[in-house]
Amino acid sequence: MLDKKNFYINGAWVKPNSSEEIKVIDPATEENCAVITLGNKVDVDTAVNAAKNAYESWAFSSKKERIELLEKLYENYKKRWADIAEAITLEMGAPKDFATKLQAGTGASHIKSFIRYLKNFEFEKPLGEHAPNQRLIYEPKGVCALITPWNWPMNQVCLKVMPAIAAGCTMVLKPSELAPLSSMILAEIINEVKFPKGVFNLVNGDGATTGDALTSHPDINMISFTGSTRAGALISQNAAKDFKRVSLELGGKGANIIFKDADPEAIERGALRCFRNSGQSCNAPTRMLVEKSMYDEAIERLKKYTENFEVGDPKKEGEHIGPVISETQYNKIQTLIQKGVDEGAKLVAGGTGKPDGLDKGYFVKPTVFADVNNDMEVARTEIFGPVLSVIPFETEEDAIKIANDTAYGLTNYIQTQDSEKVQRVARKLRSGMVDVNGAGIAVDAPFGGFKHSGIGREAGEHGLEEFLEVKAVGGWS
Repeated sequence: MLDKKNFYINGAWVKPNSSEEIKVIDPATEENCAVITLGNKVDVDTAVNAAKNAYESWAFSSKKERIELLEKLYENYKKRWADIAEAITLEMGAPKDFATKLQAGTGASHIKSFIRYLKNFEFEKPLGEHAPNQRLIYEPKGVCALITPWNWPMNQVCLKVMPAIAAGCTMVLKPSELAPLSSMILAEIINEVKFPKGVFNLVNGDGATTGDALTSHPDINMISFTGSTRAGALISQNAAKDFKRVSLELGGKGANIIFKDADPEAIERGALRCFRNSGQSCNAPTRMLVEKSMYDEAIERLKKYTENFEVGDPKKEGEHIGPVISETQYNKIQTLIQKGVDEGAKLVAGGTGKPDGLDKGYFVKPTVFADVNNDMEVARTEIFGPVLSVIPFETEEDAIKIANDTAYGLTNYIQTQDSEKVQRVARKLRSGMVDVNGAGIAVDAPFGGFKHSGIGREAGEHGLEEFLEVKAVGGWS
């Protein structure tokens, strides 16, 4: 079992003040794979004070210095790529190939992207030709609390740490206590690169103790959080007390609208996109809306596809999915699958229990429900497992209405060969992102949502600006 009890504070690995420990569980085996410390208020105070002191100079560091450090970080990240992927497989069960290509790969992509945007970003510029003596100055927001989830650990960490560094902020990172190991490797990389002391700090712990101490700390200026909508609401309440800036990337219940003129792979592609990462993605298309004229065909194709979809050991190579993160998450998914049956949805494939031959580990059967209506709990709750709800629709207007009838608004999907229909529907969908015909969303496109899916945007230029305040200066000469 790995001993990962120390925290990274003020440029060094230090022994925590807290003596309370948490076990990290390998979800594929249900066995302890590491031990970390649950940071207390004193640990948080120490880390925040280090970040606050470092801010006094780092906020005024040159763009050139930040670029050089981030470029060195990127080179060192590539050297540790395999270690990061292996850690992600161990801590959250992402299969080996998926962890290497996508889980670790997205982290690298974000580092590279933010370097590019930092090089081109103007931190000082005129208001416009009409006002030559008016200046806009973009300044770092200050000391940031960065709280990240377990489902895409390195993707989400890099979406916060890299723009915070680029903007000139200092930070305390609290990764998920369920999947902290890859973040600790990133801290090792940052230590190797020799960022100024206190710019980046890492304190492990849970939300109730460590997260609460961090988000309510008077010297935290900004909170960037990715996780559940429930936790996002609690964090917002903490932030409101002293007007901390808040960026929240929360839940989703994406609709995938399959029109009758969709391409031949649209049905299977939609199921794969739902099941990928064991369904543990906030932007997964978990509601498949199918035009009635092809509904029966779609159900048959989904049944065949899902019954042949492989679930297996994450440590082996292949395109299969692994376990879900924890026993708690497994039980939640099982309860919701049973709820779908009880509500009268037609179970097409999958169901409760573990897949054949996988008695150990938190493995879930890929599951498809047909004849779902949008009032059922399986259509309204973010299940966060490989569970797809299929809903028929008759008209374009009907599809838009069903898609928008949700508390969430992160990513919706459209499948049609009619470009005019694409544009009409995309404009009417109430979501921060719309993916058409499997095109995907670019790594530097603004990532975020409407309604209960959060506040603000991550990635690219918009993600960098989340960590900046704008100051107007009149009479500049």
